Amino acid sequence: MTRAVIIAAPRSGSGKTTVTLGVLAALRRCGVAVRAAKSGPDYIDPAFHAAASGAASVNLDSWAMGPALLDRVIAAQAEPAEILVIESSMGLFDGVGTTRFRRGAAADIAARYDIPVVLVLDVSGQSQSAAAVARGFIGFDPDVRVAGVILNRVGSARHRDQVSEAMAAAGIAVLGCVMRDAALSLPERHLGLVQAGEHAGLAAFIDRLGDVAGRDIDIDGLIAVAGGPIGAASGLAPGLAPGLAPPGQRVALASDEAFSFVYPHLLAGWRAAGAEVVRFSPLADEAPPADCDACWLPGGYPELHAGRLAAARRFASGLRDFAASRLVHGECGGFMVLGAGLTDAAGVRHAMTGLLGQETSFAQRRLHLGYRAAVLLEDCALGRAGQRLRGHEFHYASVTEPGEDAPLAVLRDARGVALPPHGGRRGCVSGSFFHAIAPINEDDDDE
Repeated sequence: MTRAVIIAAPRSGSGKTTVTLGVLAALRRCGVAVRAAKSGPDYIDPAFHAAASGAASVNLDSWAMGPALLDRVIAAQAEPAEILVIESSMGLFDGVGTTRFRRGAAADIAARYDIPVVLVLDVSGQSQSAAAVARGFIGFDPDVRVAGVILNRVGSARHRDQVSEAMAAAGIAVLGCVMRDAALSLPERHLGLVQAGEHAGLAAFIDRLGDVAGRDIDIDGLIAVAGGPIGAASGLAPGLAPGLAPPGQRVALASDEAFSFVYPHLLAGWRAAGAEVVRFSPLADEAPPADCDACWLPGGYPELHAGRLAAARRFASGLRDFAASRLVHGECGGFMVLGAGLTDAAGVRHAMTGLLGQETSFAQRRLHLGYRAAVLLEDCALGRAGQRLRGHEFHYASVTEPGEDAPLAVLRDARGVALPPHGGRRGCVSGSFFHAIAPINEDDDDE
């Protein structure tokens, strides 16, 4: 029987990720078959989960994924595990709209699957008041069970005792006390944590987090409060239908430090539908393999590697040849590289592949963030004209010159507010800043 627990917090920046990584590492050391997942649209944290747990992590997004797809993804992830550890994004109840189980909040996952929550509290700057915060979260939604708390960034033994005594008086179980230690933090950049693959000392760092969790967190107690069963034993059917239909039978996937934002459930779904994913590296000046019939350029950090990408002539010429007869799609960073030019943070313009006409700039930074509902205007790698999709935007780059390509899709935000026509399409090529998560089918709620 697979059990599950959600590690959440009142807000971002509370230390959920480092606590989650420590718990995953400690469970793995104990010989527990552990798998991980991330609630919400996050490309970066699942790679850290995979490094700590030894197995791929997935995303669980209650706003973007229809109920049937969400059931299948969580069941497939839980099936080989003894315990599934789900990390919340933002705060536990943070989401959009009011539709039950469809707000994109970790609380939706907790309530829908009856998974207990362990709350990570950053108690720096407070003591007894932390118990009031925890009590408020415990009573906020009767369908969400907060099973205990882990105190994080504790300043001293006296501080620990003050907070713990207040929690005991309020009847709240304390499952761990992690002392303040700047060395336990991970470096960040404009889209979140620096990617796991860029940390030369990641294995040693995770080992240290495992040491801290094994010493300062009650791992047995955490296992005891986990709920279950989850997965096939609960009636959910494992096995992945594709979140999106694969764009081809052999899909060339750009994969390196500039192109790394791919949702695991999409790749798993493509493979389950019989497609093969073939990776190549634009930064290594590799062209998409000629024996593939579609090419996917995911998001990532092309703005940090614009000079190298501009100099990758074999990649650019090979991609142009490929796009003459086969589907090419670029998401976010991939969309930027498909354009005519990309201006970096220093204001230097770099010529890109020119398969679409837009100019993008990282020098003129503005945050674009939020869920998006899209309707495709023409057939493309994402699906047929009229296909409805859900996903999100998260980028700081701006389109400074739109070019003359036809738009790819019409978008609405999570509140249903119409946005300007989005993206571009030209021949076999399409692209946009929109990250697709799942199609919306007739039996899904698409309010």
